Amino acid sequence: MEETPLDATRKYVDGIIWPADKETLIAKMKDNGAPDDALQTLRDMDKDRFTAPSEVQNALWVDA
Repeated sequence: MEETPLDATRKYVDGIIWPADKETLIAKMKDNGAPDDALQTLRDMDKDRFTAPSEVQNALWVDA
């Protein structure tokens, strides 16, 4: 079975304490195996703070 966007996002944000600033979020997601393109998408955002996994999911998958 193929991994869904929701499954991938859950895996990437595992262990993050919310809310999280962008740099903390990116570092933890990198540790969790998030791909470079997902990390770059977050780096390119004007947003500096994320309050929930749903914000990350929307950022990563809205245009996918």
